[in-house]
Amino acid sequence: MITILVTGFGPFPGAPFNPTTPLVRHLTRVHRPGLNDVRLVGHVFETSYAAVDRELPELIARHRPEALLMFGVATRRKQLSIEMRARNALALLPDASGSVRACRAIAPGASDLRLPAPHQKLLTAARSSGVPVQLSRDAGRYLCNYLCFRGACVVKSGGPKLAAFIHVPQLPRTSRQSRPSGRRFSPTDLARAGEAILMALAAEARR
Repeated sequence: MITILVTGFGPFPGAPFNPTTPLVRHLTRVHRPGLNDVRLVGHVFETSYAAVDRELPELIARHRPEALLMFGVATRRKQLSIEMRARNALALLPDASGSVRACRAIAPGASDLRLPAPHQKLLTAARSSGVPVQLSRDAGRYLCNYLCFRGACVVKSGGPKLAAFIHVPQLPRTSRQSRPSGRRFSPTDLARAGEAILMALAAEARR
């Protein structure tokens, strides 16, 4: 058996609904022949720096996953973004708890980190599901990028061998709701793309 830790975030200022919360629930309940040897562990972080700092190490120590599959919402994007790089940068914006980090760097003096994931394979998998998707080298400077950086660090320190981060656009709460103007896919499309990415990451984790 291999273990994949699948994570999302809860709401935060400017995003009272975070589509990664139901996405994580969905993906950890997927039953497919290609996942028979995979243990899926789901976790939704409060959108706060303290939650990531406290809970990510606990999850890694408890479940010892071979791979991390992390999701976050980017409200201004209109397609999936497979992040390739974690920036050593912080925005001076409050998290969901109201906390603001005073420093502009996550790890002062350190470089940006490449996310250790099969980016091209994940891109191909997502495209096969029919959703708009791109590779990205800019995960921002907020909690998503912070988790990207921390995830890349745990791989470097001998934890999981893979860590992938996917930004998703803001979506309606259910498939029955009309899509907001300019949005090109629904929660059902997102679930389908998430499954394809999960399958591709599981195949790579077996290697």
